[in-house]
Amino acid sequence: MASFLCYLMSIRLLFLIPLLHAIATNCFASRQPVLCHDDESSALLQFKQSFHWNLNSCFDPSDYPPKISSWKVEGVDTDCCSWDGVECNEETGHVIGLDLSSSCLYGSMLSNSSLFSLVHLRRLNLAYNHFNSSQIPSGFSRLSGLTYLNLSSSSFSGQIPINISVLSKLTFLDLSNNFKLHLRSLQGLVQNLTRLKDLSLKYVQISSPVPEILGNLSCLRTLYLTGCGLHGEFPPGIFKLPNLQDLRVVSNPDLMGYLPEFHSSSPLKILSLAGTSFSGKLPDSIGNLNSLNALWTGKCNFSGHIPSSLGFDQHMDNFPWSQLQILDLRSNMLQALPQIPPPSTVVYLVADNMLQGEVSPLICKLSSLHSLDLSNNKFRGTLPHCLSSFSNSLSILNLQGNNFHGTIPQLCAKGSRMKIIDMSQNQFEGLLPRSLSNCKTLEILNLGSNQLNDVFPSWLGTLSELRVLILRRNGLYGVVGSPTTIFASPNLHILDLSSNKFTGKLTFEYFQSWKYMKKINADNFTYMLEFTSIQSCGFTVYQYYPYSMTITSKGREMMYSKIIEVFADIDLSSNEFSGKVSEFIGNLNSLQLLNLSNNNLTGHIPLSLGDLTTLESLDLSQNKLSGRIPWQLTQLTFLESFNVSHNQLTGLIPHGNQFDTFENSSFAGNLGLCGNPLSKKCENHEQAPLPSSGIKEVQDSWFHIEFDWKIILLGYVSGLIIGVVVGNVVTEKMQCWFVRT
Repeated sequence: MASFLCYLMSIRLLFLIPLLHAIATNCFASRQPVLCHDDESSALLQFKQSFHWNLNSCFDPSDYPPKISSWKVEGVDTDCCSWDGVECNEETGHVIGLDLSSSCLYGSMLSNSSLFSLVHLRRLNLAYNHFNSSQIPSGFSRLSGLTYLNLSSSSFSGQIPINISVLSKLTFLDLSNNFKLHLRSLQGLVQNLTRLKDLSLKYVQISSPVPEILGNLSCLRTLYLTGCGLHGEFPPGIFKLPNLQDLRVVSNPDLMGYLPEFHSSSPLKILSLAGTSFSGKLPDSIGNLNSLNALWTGKCNFSGHIPSSLGFDQHMDNFPWSQLQILDLRSNMLQALPQIPPPSTVVYLVADNMLQGEVSPLICKLSSLHSLDLSNNKFRGTLPHCLSSFSNSLSILNLQGNNFHGTIPQLCAKGSRMKIIDMSQNQFEGLLPRSLSNCKTLEILNLGSNQLNDVFPSWLGTLSELRVLILRRNGLYGVVGSPTTIFASPNLHILDLSSNKFTGKLTFEYFQSWKYMKKINADNFTYMLEFTSIQSCGFTVYQYYPYSMTITSKGREMMYSKIIEVFADIDLSSNEFSGKVSEFIGNLNSLQLLNLSNNNLTGHIPLSLGDLTTLESLDLSQNKLSGRIPWQLTQLTFLESFNVSHNQLTGLIPHGNQFDTFENSSFAGNLGLCGNPLSKKCENHEQAPLPSSGIKEVQDSWFHIEFDWKIILLGYVSGLIIGVVVGNVVTEKMQCWFVRT
């Protein structure tokens, strides 16, 4: 029996020996490094040599030196599989992956590029380079094994080659942010790409309807069609794709559509329709989107009541989206009061609707809130005094254009991160909250058009980041304080104190201290906005919040939906300021709007106003100014609005340039003025203003002295008489001295 068992074991061992040998051989072989193929190494080096790369061609200087700088044919790293950005198959040595994103590449890509000989490529990323506005080469179609292709933000232009559609194995395709890129047919591009999971064509000009065929891409996970010029009806079937998590069709104003009924099985996490023409009602079934993390429907045409799943119950525990971070319902026609979202909310924007009711104190439980915008609705009541509890996270607070009343809560605790506070156009009363002095990062403060009753907040001068201060149309009073307070703020360039009861003289120190008005970069045409990035569902979401305001501009009240960085405005009108206007006001050479009307200002119009070459509107009306209108003002070639009516000005109205366009109303109520456009003609002795060219005047910075022909003649005559008398005396004395000598 024992011998039989030994026989069986021997037989088994005979079978196991070849197996063990094969395993050992494979293990030994796997430990041997597999070098890349010479032809692929050569192709990579040729691709490297076909482009320039230096620090100036980098999107980000931190990307330098680029990955390709490590590619060499001599030295230690001669195997291309060890080069930065190169991935090889461990068994075959073929190059299967190439990541040259942000590699400072500059130059045109041609269809005969050596890149297209790498036929084993599976993943290719060339994003964030500069391909010099060249077209996307048709040679990409030769890389038939590609599953991942990223050409975003790489300065390609022209038509997208239709043969990209033959890459039927693609699961990821990103051609976004190539702003000169065009696509003739979206349907032609995607009809063969049935395996797509991620498709991004942001800011590619498509200018066509969205094809129904997109609703058949059952693997689709993300779809980005932002700013593509899409139009027509959006296929509702796309919303029901079984794997779609992130859908963004932002900024396609001619794209119409409606929201279908949603089921609880929907995996949607991010839904962004902002800036489209979607309309109808928000369906109550939108509450079934259990995974929803961000919803943007701003600037659409949705109407009706907030769905019951989102509003009539104010308790946040009943809110359907427990992980919501971003809720943007701005600029629709929605009614009723939305429910307070869950504590996870970071962005809560419901401005420009028809929402009404009071703000629940539960809003103070949103401890992670970054942006809160309830502006331009019909909210009423007082504000919860607990608002200061989340000032350490809150950056944007916009409540303007509602019916709130009572006192403004103490908004800013120490360590506040507030950047924008706009509570204008309400009915707030009482004192300004002194806690505003804790808002060390505050850039915008707008408390205009309320019923506040307090002295000038000179303590705001400690806010070094403050750029815009609007306190117009309140009951504020008293002197504006030391010129070294708010006027010395290093970044302040929009100041509106109009329609209050401020008093005192506008001494030269105010305008001498205003440093920022002297250094604005006239070439900076970016907009004033708050920018932040938010991590949501594994995605980085960028939040842009442009600042808007209502001010008096060029004689009428205007709402600025966006404000360029170089905009500079001083409005001190409708107060009780007195005294002369200092010549130092001419130092504020970046001003575009200046309004000192309806005060008690006296003296002459400063000659230095002619130095404000960017000035577009000047209003000095309803004061007690005297003397002539300086001809230097005709040099203000950007001046569109000018008003010096109802003063005590005299003499000839200057003419030339913009002054020939101003109407009678700009000069009315000055009995001593004459000349066009007034009907009163000047008498013969009136002298025309000297032209600005061909003569150089020496001006006194402190005084404005006027001459006429009577004074000049009197001076000549008196000088002559005195000269004769003095001359005779001197001559007699000289004769006596000569005789004695």
